[in-house]
Amino acid sequence: MKNFKNIIPLVVISFLMAAITACTKDAGEGGTSTITGKVTVYNYNDNAFTYLEDTFPSVDEDVFIIYGDESTTFDDDVKTSYDGTYEFKYLQKGKYRIFAYSEDSTGRASGTAGSFFRPDVPIFIDVEITSKNQTVVGPDIFILTTQQ
Repeated sequence: MKNFKNIIPLVVISFLMAAITACTKDAGEGGTSTITGKVTVYNYNDNAFTYLEDTFPSVDEDVFIIYGDESTTFDDDVKTSYDGTYEFKYLQKGKYRIFAYSEDSTGRASGTAGSFFRPDVPIFIDVEITSKNQTVVGPDIFILTTQQ
């Protein structure tokens, strides 16, 4: 019975430590903050990207978010609105990486320099939420396209 009395404080301390660490939240959903931003298209006349024809908001573009700074796979995605804006809601404090895909203007990312075939490449921006109920406006994401 004497040994049992010595174990009770250890069990209580262990339980409290587990409860405290379980409440610590990392970057991701479940918070009260928002990240917003805008995607703009730079439209060029040909695959050589020699003459800028027009710039306009990127409508219905996929925008992706990665929670934290240690992952390489995206956790969520949204579509841009009519004016090129996007919004990720209900986020915790932490670091986030936002990206959209753009044509590779050089072809160097895929070894297709000088070719008409250029796959898409991600254009990344990094954003950090530092407090609850915060709305962070990320830098604009500029993506490239060519007239076909």
